[in-house]
Amino acid sequence: MTTATPFSRTERLQPLPENVLSITGRHHHWAGARVDIHEQRSRGRVCHHLCYENETRLSALLEEVGTGRAEPRIKADRRCEVEYQPGHMTLVPAGMDLYGHSDDIVYMKDATVAFDLDVLERRFEGIFQRSALLAPRVRMVDPRIASILRLLGDVVENDDPSVQLYGDSLIASLVACLMRPGRPVETPKGGLAPWQVRRVTNYLHDRLPLRVDLEELAGVAGLSLAHFSRAFRLSTGLAPYQWQLDMRIKRAQELMVTTTDTLEDIAESCGFADNAHFARTFRRFAGCSPSAWRRSRA
Repeated sequence: MTTATPFSRTERLQPLPENVLSITGRHHHWAGARVDIHEQRSRGRVCHHLCYENETRLSALLEEVGTGRAEPRIKADRRCEVEYQPGHMTLVPAGMDLYGHSDDIVYMKDATVAFDLDVLERRFEGIFQRSALLAPRVRMVDPRIASILRLLGDVVENDDPSVQLYGDSLIASLVACLMRPGRPVETPKGGLAPWQVRRVTNYLHDRLPLRVDLEELAGVAGLSLAHFSRAFRLSTGLAPYQWQLDMRIKRAQELMVTTTDTLEDIAESCGFADNAHFARTFRRFAGCSPSAWRRSRA
């Protein structure tokens, strides 16, 4: 769930560095990773420590507005030796400092994924290698990883229960990409056995309004987490979080047809954060609002 963290840049950079007008942050934890989104407003030249020095982390600049460019630096007074490229990211191991430098950037938004290596090693036994994260990669470019970071940033403040499975899947994809830089992620040769599909989908059904994480489902299927998510998609045509969301919409439709419960009560019983979120999600699936769908089937 979304929580405050003692490693937050917003807490540590007080008072604010020179020429920084404001820094705000949002955070979300998934097993093995914490995703932090920061927005900074500034004027003139800015150079400050980016914190996280005790964590292995991956950072990406999602937006920058102004006439200059933001630059990651290993030393505050030494320019980055790697040439600027759009969509660049920086991977830094624990024990290494990193500084952010910019001239004439009035607004920037960045994402940082701080990794818990012990948890990742346990979750992704067989594919996770600490050595792949021990060397810094400054201004690296990988469109797959950049896309994953943007998707994680989009759901950091989303309280929908399905976000847990969604984020877990994205973290699994991120780990796979970092373990195989520049190479496509391997596709599993086989899907789940029919009994595994039944057991996992029944487990999801029984916990409909609750948060469920990917590691739970992998345990139910008796598989490693590294194999489970893609095997489930191969067997069902959907990622686990998509299957869960589809099931919740179908359950809501059933309740709208068979009961007189209010839409607010239905949204809550199906695990949506609130009625507004239910309405947005339902429209995406059904092409109309819940109230219009219900009226048309009265």
